[in-house]
Amino acid sequence: TIPQVTDPTQWANLTTGAWCWYDNDSATNWKYGKLYNWFAVNDPRGLAPLGWHVPSDLEWNVMVKYLEPTVDTSILGLQNSTVGGALKSTTDWNSPNTGATNSSGFGAQGGGRRFASGSFSNIGNIGYFWSSTENSSTLAWHRNLYNSSADIYRFHINKVLGFSVRLVKD
Repeated sequence: TIPQVTDPTQWANLTTGAWCWYDNDSATNWKYGKLYNWFAVNDPRGLAPLGWHVPSDLEWNVMVKYLEPTVDTSILGLQNSTVGGALKSTTDWNSPNTGATNSSGFGAQGGGRRFASGSFSNIGNIGYFWSSTENSSTLAWHRNLYNSSADIYRFHINKVLGFSVRLVKD
């Protein structure tokens, strides 16, 4: 199994897979799930059960284009669209939860993140979701959804951060 890591110093120095609950509080699990570093996404022990996988950057792009064909998925940062709203749950986000329709059935939550320092931020405000695609030896691609926007954002960031993970059926 991929280990739970609560210690901030240990988390900051990891180069292997790990997970935690937001604020290391198991009560957040029922609504937001776990946060994983990117090494857990790429861990040979397998984060996903048999028949499932963590989507690649390309698979995220395919989903975004399916939901809104005019979106330029090649850009870094803001992808002006209503895709974020189509992916966001209509509940359990902090107000204003702009544009949330969950018309895709994806049901994204604003699970927040864990920084490399081990601290936490943005629960209910931002959902950060890893892709399985590396950008460099220290960076990997992810998507962000915000409570204050119906857009979706595409960035690459340090692999040691703790983000949510959604799986795709093989």
